[in-house]
Amino acid sequence: MFDWLIRLLSRTPLGWLQLKHDRARLLVSIGGILFADSLMFMQLGIMAGLYDTNTMLHRNVNADIVLLSSQAQTLINLSTFPRRRIFQARDCEEVKSAESCYLTFSVWRNPDTNEKTNMLIVGVDPDARSFDMPEVNAQLNKIKLPEHFLFDRGTRGNYKRTIDLVGRNQQVCSEIEGRRVRLAGLFDLGASFATDGALFTSDQNFLRLFPKRTAGQLSLGLIRLKPGYDAAEVVARLNKQLPHDVRAYTKKGFTDFEINYLDSSSPISVVFGMGTIIGFIIGIVMVYQVLSTDVNDHMAEYATFKAIGYSNWYLYGILIEEIAILSTVGFLPSVVVAMCLYRVLQVVGSLPIYMPMDRLIFVYSLTLIMCGLSAFIASRKLRTADPAEIF
Repeated sequence: MFDWLIRLLSRTPLGWLQLKHDRARLLVSIGGILFADSLMFMQLGIMAGLYDTNTMLHRNVNADIVLLSSQAQTLINLSTFPRRRIFQARDCEEVKSAESCYLTFSVWRNPDTNEKTNMLIVGVDPDARSFDMPEVNAQLNKIKLPEHFLFDRGTRGNYKRTIDLVGRNQQVCSEIEGRRVRLAGLFDLGASFATDGALFTSDQNFLRLFPKRTAGQLSLGLIRLKPGYDAAEVVARLNKQLPHDVRAYTKKGFTDFEINYLDSSSPISVVFGMGTIIGFIIGIVMVYQVLSTDVNDHMAEYATFKAIGYSNWYLYGILIEEIAILSTVGFLPSVVVAMCLYRVLQVVGSLPIYMPMDRLIFVYSLTLIMCGLSAFIASRKLRTADPAEIF
């Protein structure tokens, strides 16, 4: 039953012997795969980081259904809708609660450096747990006080002193829209490509800070359902019953709403997708050059194998052995390089870029395909190897 495995293990590893015979060529091929894989890891990692950072708030809403203005395009441009839509949604028997949420972007002054930067300001009802964020929910009483805010410790920039003081329960003052604000607590959310960080406060503080915004102009409506009801069915019903100036989404649909905008209205996915393709093509070219040179250098040996009765498939097996070794030996160091670069981006750019298992599997699969295509192209010369011509 396992005769084929025994034969495989007992065969002479010609592929490995040929690769290590010319160590300079072996190092060049490994370096080519390492470069190609590292490039693909970076393109895929940054693109995933873009989606993750731009949907952090979406994934943390404590709601089954989210109401948005029908004019909303993205978190950066949500538009507003009338608060009475919240009361209309509460009339549905499936709805347990419906809360208001205010969002806007504003320039604020860094307490440590006095530099101005763009921040997301979130106004919530402090008597409702509008977001599934334990640190925020544990400090809702603090933001009931006038001009009191919670600060995102993941904000991009130099905030070491601010985080240290607030962490020791010492209030730090800053300025937003020409008004003095106090930082009374910390939470973790993180920077994104759209904003450097976030601040949470009460809905009343939000409206005092932005007097042009009325209480009836909501950014989000956060709806929680009674147990036993399907969110998708209630969303369909709400979209039929509510006026067309507002749209209902499931929590996942709210996240997909942001991702779809990024895919359709920005070149980001195209740019990083093309970068991944370029890395793939570079890998094919470099591996092909190595394998092609190796086949040319050993053409006499391959012809000898043919002369004594070995088939083309045996010769292809040598190339398959070579690409299996090259793909694995080149892939492993690329993982280390990519993780180091991810760490640099986490520290320098405050971007949540990680290495999930599915990305490892995907890039390794691309590496195998890349090496396989190179071997397929290089194998054409094996088919033309004629012992009579060589000898």
